[in-house]
Amino acid sequence: MGWTLGRYFFFRYVTITIWFFLGLLALVFLIDFTELSGRTTGLPGFTYGTAVAISGLRMPMIMLQTVPFVGLFSAMATLVSLNRRYELVIARSAGVSAWQFLLPCCIGALLFGFVSVGLINPLAAHAFSLSEQIETQLRSGKSNTVSADAAPWIRQKTSTGDTIIGARAILDQGLEMADAVFFVLDQQGNIVERKDAARAYLRDGYWELQDVKTFRNGTIQPAASDRVPTNLKPEFVQERLARPETIPFYDLPGKIEVARSFGLKANAFAMQFDSLVALPFLLVAMTLIAATVSMRFARMGQSATMILGGVVAGFLLYVVSVLVKAFGVAGFVPTAIAASVPVVVAMFFGVTFLLYKEDG
Repeated sequence: MGWTLGRYFFFRYVTITIWFFLGLLALVFLIDFTELSGRTTGLPGFTYGTAVAISGLRMPMIMLQTVPFVGLFSAMATLVSLNRRYELVIARSAGVSAWQFLLPCCIGALLFGFVSVGLINPLAAHAFSLSEQIETQLRSGKSNTVSADAAPWIRQKTSTGDTIIGARAILDQGLEMADAVFFVLDQQGNIVERKDAARAYLRDGYWELQDVKTFRNGTIQPAASDRVPTNLKPEFVQERLARPETIPFYDLPGKIEVARSFGLKANAFAMQFDSLVALPFLLVAMTLIAATVSMRFARMGQSATMILGGVVAGFLLYVVSVLVKAFGVAGFVPTAIAASVPVVVAMFFGVTFLLYKEDG
C-alpha cells in the first residue's frame, strides 16, 4: 500500500476520532452540568458560572474513562464509512490486504492512547483536584455529618491513645481534608472527645486543624486552630486515602517506590500505572475487534447484527478489564498481568479471526 493511501486512511481515522471525542465531550458536559446544578443550586454562593467551571474541570477525568469506547466506536465508524463508499473494495481490488489498510487505523489508535496517557491524564488529575477544591469550598460547613462512603476512615495509634479520622472530602491526594472529624479515644478505647474541623492538613508529626469545634464532657469549645499528634507518614495517608486516578501518570512511579519503601503494597497505584501503560494497546485491541465485524461488510453488505456484536464484544472487553483490574488491586494477581492479559487475549482473538476470514 502506498504512502498516499495509508495517509488517507490514517487521517480519516483521526478525523472521526476527534469528532467522536468532541461530541461525547459535549454530551457528557451537559449531563454533568445539569446533575451538578441540581445538587448545588441551594448552596450559598452558588452561581451557574461556578457550576460551569467545576463541570469543565471534571471533563478531562470523565473523558479519560471513555477513551476505550471512543477508540472502539471511531474504529467501527471509520471502517464502516470506508465500506459504504466502496473504498475498501477498491483497495482490495488493487491488491491491498486487510492488514495493510488496518495498519493506519492501529497506528492512529496507538497514538490516541499515547496522547490520552501523556497529555490528558496529567491534565485530568490536576483539573479534577482543582474542581474538588472549588466544590468543597462551595459546600464548606454545610454539614458536619460524614458519610461512610464519602471517604475511608483511618485509625491512627499514638502513645496517648487512638484517633479515628474521617472527612466529607479528601483533597490534595489525601494530605488535606474538608469537614474532618477526629474521634479521640483513651487507652480503654472510649471516646473522650470529638473535634470537628473545617480543614485538616497533615504536617510533620501532627494534624493541623482549622476552624475547630471540640466536644468534650458535654461542652463545645470553638477554636481557630488546633493540633492532633500523629505518627502517620504522608506516603501511608496518600496510599490509604488518595484515589489513584487523581495522581498524574508521571508521578505514579515515584509514589509507588516511596510507598513500598515504607512496607506498603501500593497495589492501587501500581494497578493504575500498569493500566495506563496498557491503554494504548487496549485501543489497538479495540480496533481489531472493530475490524472483525467490519471486514465482512464489504462482501456481505451492512449488518446491524454484526455491528451490535462488535459493540457487545468491545463492552465485554472493557468489563473484563475492569474486573481483572479489581483482582490486581486486591493483590490476587500481579498488577502488570492484570493490566496486560485482557489486551493480549483481545489482540489474539482479533488477529485469529481476521486470519481465518481474510487469509483462509
